[in-house]
Amino acid sequence: MPPMPETGARSLRGRSFRGRPASPGLAAGTLVLLDDVSSAGAGAQVAESKSPDGEAERLRGAITAATQDLAGLMDQLDEETAGIIEFQIAMLEDDALVEPALLSIREGIAAEAAWQAALDAQVADYEAAEDEYFQARGSDLKDLRDRVLRNLRGASGVQALPDGAVLAGHEITPSRFLETDWSRGGGLALRQGSPSSHVAMLARARGVPMVVGLGDADLPETGEVLLNGDDGILIVDPDDQERAAFSQRRKAASDNRRLEESYRGKPAVTGDGTAIAVMINVADPDELDDLDPADCDGIGLVRSEFLFHGPGGLPDEEQQYLAYRRILRWAGDKPVVIRTLDAGGDKPIAGLTADNESNPFLGLRGLRLSLARPEVFKVQLRALARAALQGNLKIMLPMVTRPEELTQARRLYAEALAALRAEGVACGEAPLGMMVEVPAAAIAPELFAEAAFFSIGSNDLTQYVTAAGRDIAAVADLNDSTHPAVLKLIRALIEGAAAMERDVSLCGDAGGEPSEIPGLLRCGLRSLSVAPLALGRAKAAIAETDLAGAHA
Repeated sequence: MPPMPETGARSLRGRSFRGRPASPGLAAGTLVLLDDVSSAGAGAQVAESKSPDGEAERLRGAITAATQDLAGLMDQLDEETAGIIEFQIAMLEDDALVEPALLSIREGIAAEAAWQAALDAQVADYEAAEDEYFQARGSDLKDLRDRVLRNLRGASGVQALPDGAVLAGHEITPSRFLETDWSRGGGLALRQGSPSSHVAMLARARGVPMVVGLGDADLPETGEVLLNGDDGILIVDPDDQERAAFSQRRKAASDNRRLEESYRGKPAVTGDGTAIAVMINVADPDELDDLDPADCDGIGLVRSEFLFHGPGGLPDEEQQYLAYRRILRWAGDKPVVIRTLDAGGDKPIAGLTADNESNPFLGLRGLRLSLARPEVFKVQLRALARAALQGNLKIMLPMVTRPEELTQARRLYAEALAALRAEGVACGEAPLGMMVEVPAAAIAPELFAEAAFFSIGSNDLTQYVTAAGRDIAAVADLNDSTHPAVLKLIRALIEGAAAMERDVSLCGDAGGEPSEIPGLLRCGLRSLSVAPLALGRAKAAIAETDLAGAHA
């Protein structure tokens, strides 16, 4: 089953369909359509209620249960997905969402019918918005609608699935993905969706094959399917020849994974002998429990947002200090880059980020938000200063656009250090560097001489350079980190940083993609930070790259 030209969702031959690859890998199993809770059981529900007070209490109980379900998922999430779940919890707690349903209940409508009608109306409003961000929030509302309906009907929140099932549907929410047991294999085949979506990122991190953009493919309700997440192909009811070819390809892929994993504990070196530093990205300290520090060259990105998504509100200084200390002690003398709070955009935090920004990706996010809320920022800076004595800490500022922002952050850090010393609290000064994700910073790195180091955030840099949102399926093909303009910016940044004697690393998804690593190395990049699961494949791709004669 060789790769085929990308021509959009269509039938290839017989019962074979092409979409877009979103997460690599191969899956063979039973096709299972994602359940539609909003319509399931609709005919059996009671349209009217004789006890409005009782129905209102049932609805509030179902909402509380749904909120608890979502909160229970928080411990499993990376920082980006945690932001979505946090957003959903905040919506459930918003009286404006619930009040229309309660009003219908007071008029004698049953809780199920009242809730579904109220949420359907709000979903329609969001999906009719001109702003792509608000259109995407319609998916969150559908998730909340169905989650509360399941609780009202006493239904299980998790669809029963056979081993290795390939789930098919229009789309799937991050919370639904996280509730699925993928340890038994399986995959995703979606009519809509984007390779750059949060669910696709989750699928790649967990090794779940995923194909999106199948469109109006004529899929049966069940049956045997073969899913090719490498090439974006779904085969329904395969024949013996297709099964044999697929089995052979699976064996080859398994052999390749074993080969890649053999590189995991080795130093990363290109084919011509150039040493490359390969570090890991960490979204939660619990990830480190099963990892060996010897497998990496340090931690290139700690997403500190994990501390801000708990049910207890904003974390205090001691909570933050203990978390940072744990991470630094795990790494020993290896460098640990902790990014200050990167909230905003698609990562809202209740009580901190702005609501209803017209264009949140270009709004008050990252360092901009921290400087606007110095009372929150200083707590984090104090905790980091205390933790600096526990290891080789570097502090990284996200979403830097102007050198004045660096100056302000350095001033606040100096104030935090001075206050700790005046209080007699032991602390240390860590170097202060910055993420390069805004084109303004990548184009003119010489303006940011105050930065001790640079780290390229390829996800946002690509989004801004190509003007294509990561989670918008219609422009997913434009969101390409191998675009010549993106690589040209990265090369220029590396050259500019070298002239300033500043180190440059990359901590975005591109660093863990074998197909993209050679191009990054030929731009002059010599340090990558990847998801822990990508260590082996990244080092294998590095070993297969020859830089002789390339840009150095």
